[in-house]
Amino acid sequence: MKQNLPIGISDYRVLKERNLYHVDKTLMIKDFLDNNGTMVTLITRPRRFGKTLNMSMMAEFFDIKKDSKDIFKNTNIMKTEYANSINQYPTIFLTFKDANDTKEKVVAYLKEQILDVYDYYEIELDNLDMSQSNQQRYNTIKRELLDETATLSKITNAISFL
Repeated sequence: MKQNLPIGISDYRVLKERNLYHVDKTLMIKDFLDNNGTMVTLITRPRRFGKTLNMSMMAEFFDIKKDSKDIFKNTNIMKTEYANSINQYPTIFLTFKDANDTKEKVVAYLKEQILDVYDYYEIELDNLDMSQSNQQRYNTIKRELLDETATLSKITNAISFL
């Protein structure tokens, strides 16, 4: 059966569910986990080299709120000792793919993404046994993000809190 090319697709789940042509890069997850002693992993590539798609793949693999066993079936990562790490971690996935234009539009775009993450984990955050000061901080951050005048520093605080 002929597979279509995933032109413009940056969502790993969509790529797999539509059975689009792709190269199995799931061993990138193993490479990432093998280097777990590092504080930061910087992944750089030129435009259109699949950074967002690869990060989407990693988010699908790690995210505790998803069930990704079907989309990773018969991939290389499932043949490694890391197969049992699938869907075991809270995962924050932010992309700068569409963050362009003016500083104000970039801030608005990032704010939207972070609010989406807060909404995605809202039940978990509400059920956490947070200290009163952390609960107040959470409520303040969410309120600040909803404010039209949210700044990059407010976004930084929101990411740090997560």
